[in-house]
Amino acid sequence: MARVVVDVMLKPEILDPQGQAIARKLPQMGFDGVVAVRQGKRFEVELEGDADEAALEKVAKIAETLLANPVIENYEVHVL
Repeated sequence: MARVVVDVMLKPEILDPQGQAIARKLPQMGFDGVVAVRQGKRFEVELEGDADEAALEKVAKIAETLLANPVIENYEVHVL
């Protein structure tokens, strides 16, 4: 069994209000020096068999069609 991770992040040009809210709150909590925060999503997909090229392509297709909105988000697929 293989475990593949899909990390989904907003594209850099898309505003991230949740990340901005976290960044504003951090100094109040004693965490100084943080310039910016971007919020994202992580998916772990378990597959039968090995994480070969075909399996990674399948997960990339899943990410493109279901897990991420390619208009406003980027995604990366990698083996855990």
